[in-house]
Amino acid sequence: DIGPFLPAAVVAIEDRRFYQHGGVDFQGIARAAITYVSTQRAAECASTITQQVAKNFLLSSEQTFDRKIKEMLVALKIETAYSKERILELYLNEIYLGLGNYGVAAASLNYFGKSVNELTLTEAAYLAALPKEPNNYHPFRRTQAALDRRNYVIDRMVENGYIKKEEGDAAKSQPLGVTLRAVSPNTISAGFFAEEVRRE
Repeated sequence: DIGPFLPAAVVAIEDRRFYQHGGVDFQGIARAAITYVSTQRAAECASTITQQVAKNFLLSSEQTFDRKIKEMLVALKIETAYSKERILELYLNEIYLGLGNYGVAAASLNYFGKSVNELTLTEAAYLAALPKEPNNYHPFRRTQAALDRRNYVIDRMVENGYIKKEEGDAAKSQPLGVTLRAVSPNTISAGFFAEEVRRE
C-alpha cells in the first residue's frame, strides 16, 4: 500500500543499485575506499539498504571493522532469504525519520496527516531525505536545508529514471507542505509505550 514514489525516492537516495547487488555493493565500497584514501573522510552510501536492515535488526551501531564485516555477511544471508520488496519493507518500517517517528507510516501521518499510500512525489521525497540526519532537515527550524535535501532526492529520482525531468522540476518548485499533526499529551505519553510494543 506504499505507493510508487516513496520506494523510488528511498532507493534513489539511499542505495541506487539496490535492485542490482546481492546485499553488498562492492562498487560502492570501492568508491568509499577511494574517497577515504584521498580525503581521510568516510564517504556516504558505503552501506546498502540490506546492510542497514542487518545493522538495525541484528547488530549494534558500533563503528568497527569487525561489526562492518558481520553486517556484510548478514546482509548477504538476508538477500538469500527475502525478496527485495520484503527487505525494503523492513527498512522503511524501521528507520528513524525525526520528531519521534519510526517508520514511514508514522512519519506520513505525523508530517502530512495522510496515509503513506497517499503521499505525493514531493512528500515522499522529503521523507526519503530524512534518514541520513533528520534533525538537520527539520521542516520548520531548518526549512531551507530541508528543501535543498528534498530537491536533491528529486534530482536523484530523475537521474535514476524514476520520474521525468519535467515532473522533477515541477515538484522542486513546491513547498515542503509539512503540517504536523496535533496530538494530546496522552497521545504523546502513549507513544513511548507503543514504540516499546512495536520494537518488541
